[in-house]
Amino acid sequence: MSTGSLNRGQNGTFAEPPPQNLSLGVIGNCAFSALIDERGQVVWCCLPRFDGDPVFHSLLGGEDGNGSFAIDIEDLERAHQYYEPNTAVLRTELWDTRGQGLLITDFAPRFQSRGRFFRPMMMVRRVRALQGTPRIRIRLRPRFHWGSVAPLITSGSNHIRFVGDQLTLRLQTDAPLSHVQSGQPFLLTRELNFLLGPDETLEGGISDTARNFEQETIGYWRSWSQRLALPLEWQEAVIRAAITLKLSTFEDTGAIVAAMTTSIPEAPDTQRNWDYRYCWLRDAFFVVRALNSLAEVGTMEDYLSWLTNAVEGSNGGHVQPLFGIGLERDLPERICENLPGYRGMGPVRIGNQAFEHFQHDVYGNIVLGAAQAFHDKRLLHPAGLPEFKRLEVAGERAVQVFDQPDAGMWELRTRARVHTSSALMCWAACDRLAKIAAGLQQTERAAYWQQHARAMRERILREAWSEERKAFAESFGGRDLDASVLLMAEVGFIDPMDPRFVATLDALEKNLCDGPYMRRYEAADDFGKPETAFNICTFWRIDALARVGRVEEARAIFETMLRARNGLGLLSEDTHASTGEMWGNFPQTYSMVGIINAAVRLSAPWDTVI
Repeated sequence: MSTGSLNRGQNGTFAEPPPQNLSLGVIGNCAFSALIDERGQVVWCCLPRFDGDPVFHSLLGGEDGNGSFAIDIEDLERAHQYYEPNTAVLRTELWDTRGQGLLITDFAPRFQSRGRFFRPMMMVRRVRALQGTPRIRIRLRPRFHWGSVAPLITSGSNHIRFVGDQLTLRLQTDAPLSHVQSGQPFLLTRELNFLLGPDETLEGGISDTARNFEQETIGYWRSWSQRLALPLEWQEAVIRAAITLKLSTFEDTGAIVAAMTTSIPEAPDTQRNWDYRYCWLRDAFFVVRALNSLAEVGTMEDYLSWLTNAVEGSNGGHVQPLFGIGLERDLPERICENLPGYRGMGPVRIGNQAFEHFQHDVYGNIVLGAAQAFHDKRLLHPAGLPEFKRLEVAGERAVQVFDQPDAGMWELRTRARVHTSSALMCWAACDRLAKIAAGLQQTERAAYWQQHARAMRERILREAWSEERKAFAESFGGRDLDASVLLMAEVGFIDPMDPRFVATLDALEKNLCDGPYMRRYEAADDFGKPETAFNICTFWRIDALARVGRVEEARAIFETMLRARNGLGLLSEDTHASTGEMWGNFPQTYSMVGIINAAVRLSAPWDTVI
């Protein structure tokens, strides 16, 4: 998909980047990732992993082009960006005012080698002329310690080293090193390759290695995509969403990051800037379930290993809602003073205070995230009685906290209530444990968990209902509306045709929707009232509409959400209903999950065409 044309540069100049609207592509290999703008500039890349130091940070600002890796064309007139179909290999075409063009191919190597996945901390950039001999300029300016430290630079015959106190990067290239180091423009007369990664020598030649890595990586992603069980309609959107979710996994531990960035505001100039480069149990459950719906169960197996370790460390007590991708428990939040922020809208936050929160829906997310492993016969390591007994610990905690105040799934920092969504997920924990126990022929335990689920359900139906609003409210005894109650139908708590659920959907549409888009809640929070629509809430609305029989409305809103994506098919966390701009961290796994869920639910069946 094209990202469209860009503003024309002045004759004989290298144009500056246009204002950002998250027109970015993502590359990665399940170890790290990088974001690349529509002109082929790497603007964000944390190393050695998702939550590391952003050696390329220009997405959040900086001085004199520092913190970026650009391959510029002189007299830029237009650009065109797209993915190699069914892969995570990104292509960027740049064309000048004289009709000369070049192609940049970007990817992070990932493929099977010697019986395991080869996924080095390496970015490969390949450049070749498409027409004529365009004049180009290389600007490679990594920075360390969140942009505050310039590396020591050394070079050899075919490489440049960027030396920091904790990380050294090596660029291995067949481009003229003098031109790369000086930023001197030169003519592109032959194919050039840039391999930026660890301070190690290559086993083979630069061009041969780059070419082989590209072929193997394309082969891996095409094979992975080919195994997906796709709906009939919207297949390209689903494949792109699935690949993006896969890129959000940290394969070393099985963790899944909520997004790859920090501090992109949820709305302009609001200071709603958060660091999402960690693993939320809530978000990870939704990712696992979406990929499971496409028959991609490998991610679930890896995640369950991570989840088991996270829960075991709680010793049967409180489980925090998020962890570092290496199971780090302390994620203290601080402000990065030397970066101005996305479009100058700071602060830039590192860490996330939510690790200290009590968010009781986490226990439902734990059980729901693991439930399929007890029923799916395809798994290499299906779950059994020992795993069930571990999950029961989370279930007992759900029983204890079901009706206790918490920060809720929206992570309110200064207000605690008995949130309906938290109570709902505690019910889900008990309900699924009952089903798992029945499948394991544990009759007594099934009856035990059914009893708890039944009691919880009765209280939720009674105490979350607001007779004044004729809707389920966001908290027990409350009146404020919250889109998260739509999950009642999605997790099987209530028949979607129940008049109470139908009335709730109507009330939410009247009070939280801006046209097709849906905000999270109506009450003011720590920063006032939300301004932008939260994409996953719009997708919950789509799901609810389909369940109550309003399928054509659901399809129309889904098509609107597909148009809201950037030119590469990616979504951030939020959409501004008036401007259509994307806001919030990017790419947001919640939003990409919504694309998959909506397509699977709304697509015509395959038997209509075969």
